[in-house]
Amino acid sequence: GMQLVALLCEKALQGVAVRLSYDYVGSSLSKSTRRMLRESGVECYPFMPVYFPRFTCKLNYRNHRKIAVIDGKTGYVGGINIAERYINKDNELFWRDTHLRIEGEAVGSLQLHFMLNWDFLTDYDVIIEDHFFPETTVTDTVAVQIAAAGPDTDWANIMEAVFTAINTAENYICITTPYFIPNNEIVTALTAAAKSGIDIKLIIPDISDSWAAKYATFSFVAVLLKAGVKVYRYKKGFIHAKVMIVDDIFTTIGTSNMDYRSFDINFEINALIYDREVAAVTLRSFKEDLKHSERILSEAWEQRKFTQKLKESFCRLWAPLL
Repeated sequence: GMQLVALLCEKALQGVAVRLSYDYVGSSLSKSTRRMLRESGVECYPFMPVYFPRFTCKLNYRNHRKIAVIDGKTGYVGGINIAERYINKDNELFWRDTHLRIEGEAVGSLQLHFMLNWDFLTDYDVIIEDHFFPETTVTDTVAVQIAAAGPDTDWANIMEAVFTAINTAENYICITTPYFIPNNEIVTALTAAAKSGIDIKLIIPDISDSWAAKYATFSFVAVLLKAGVKVYRYKKGFIHAKVMIVDDIFTTIGTSNMDYRSFDINFEINALIYDREVAAVTLRSFKEDLKHSERILSEAWEQRKFTQKLKESFCRLWAPLL
């Protein structure tokens, strides 16, 4: 984390305009680090700060987006946060994640969403100038849409995209998510697809960074297995990737988990990619994760301990808030 902070400071001192937005609740950015950034010329603002004792509804609406845009030409989006644990050097728990690098016109959408967020955070209006959106020299013809969702819009863009992709699948669906706590629409779509013969594979963590989210996720396993969904527990560490591949043609990678919070509460952003080569590359990565996963069998799952079922039921009650 501090290596990136040092690099941002270095670039700002060189005259590069550096803007950093971080979630006030989700980030552990220290006061000294914030001071270092600002003294170097980095513009640094928290997203919707919440101060004790004035707890308000702002506490629940968090910015879960992970966006990086360089010179308006290169963009990054996915599950990776800025934290040392993603390096997997000294941490006890192995972290597995997926992030996407984008070049071309779709970068403009990432830039626009960052700037809209920046305009919300700061006291001055962001002037959208041409140099923020340079003409692309990329000639590849991969179709990419950027879908953003949050409590500032009535449209559940990411959930609707996922729902539509599930309903239009003809052969297979592969999903990786660290938290599977979906709404009824997604559960119904998945179970209906599985019952109609679609091959559905779902990878969830066996080890999680959240006790409550882990057992809330497990509470959905039985209904999926009954419908014919193949559910796998990732054993190598904690899998934090948010990926879905459908029929060798559609892939979505982004920040949205398959849960209530991502679909209805948090600010999220996903890339929707319509390309066979991207789907093939992502599918190979999915199959590699399967090698480190154990399939959950219905017979064994039905015989799990009563205490685990109790934990699942308790955590399921809190599903919309997790």
